[in-house]
Amino acid sequence: MITVESISKYFGGRAAVDTISFQANDKEIMVLLGTSGCGKTTTLKMINRLIESDSGTILIDGENIRNRKIEDLRMSIGFVMQNSGLFPHYTIGRNISVVPELLKWNQKDIRRRTEELMDKLHLSGDLLNRFPHELSGGQQQRVGIARALIANTPVLLMDEPFGALDNITKAEIHSEFKSLEELKNKTIVLVTHDVQEAFELGHKICLMDKGKIVQIGTPKEMLYHSKNDFVKEFFEESRLLLEYKVAALQDLHPFLINGQQLYDTYKFTKDTSVWAALQKLSADHNNIEWYDTLTKAFSEYRKLQVA
Repeated sequence: MITVESISKYFGGRAAVDTISFQANDKEIMVLLGTSGCGKTTTLKMINRLIESDSGTILIDGENIRNRKIEDLRMSIGFVMQNSGLFPHYTIGRNISVVPELLKWNQKDIRRRTEELMDKLHLSGDLLNRFPHELSGGQQQRVGIARALIANTPVLLMDEPFGALDNITKAEIHSEFKSLEELKNKTIVLVTHDVQEAFELGHKICLMDKGKIVQIGTPKEMLYHSKNDFVKEFFEESRLLLEYKVAALQDLHPFLINGQQLYDTYKFTKDTSVWAALQKLSADHNNIEWYDTLTKAFSEYRKLQVA
């Protein structure tokens, strides 16, 4: 869906983005990860031409973005920015309806679609007449997502969308984000510096440093097949927790006895992460042996991965 070919961007003679290439496939979440100043936000903004690249080519669904009018391109791409980016003097309803109004939708369709998204994002309808400053940070971020989704574009760009939220609110929105059907049909490029966020949300991770791509891969590939010491050290601080989160119960099948009983008792699926399963099991003090069994199975699985 998105192909980036050898794009570069210079500011004051310095390369902020230095000849990078990657692909984000249809219905895939590609995470641009790295520390501040590595070029990830500049890369994201070049996809919808908020920043123009100095060289290289960007294709969306096979079409060069430079062949489209900037305003048409931007209205065909959803965009969620840090701190929600809501217009402070517009009501919530007006904030959400900005793009449909530019696209000249009729008011009935705007209202129907707005109400549909408010419900899906667990926002009360009485918020529509309020202003952004009257909402919590989590509510504002959900409104920002609703605004980006309302036109139902196939591509969604997200620039540190959850960076300003506290950890509890962030965890709630991450959970909603992963389960929202609206997002499962989109190609998403998400910028973050949060390693755990990248691993929880991304199908693929593009790790950047000093304007270059160091490695692209799935979360498992980044942990177990690190390209070099930089990649290994980047994830080292959170490594064990990340391994628990990227391992699914199906990965432990060779090391689990009576695994089906575990599925039946706790309504787990084969895709349930080991971390999520252990959290649920830890709350059940009457069945601590399953917690121990799962922990031991994970240890056996992990030995094979890091060998």
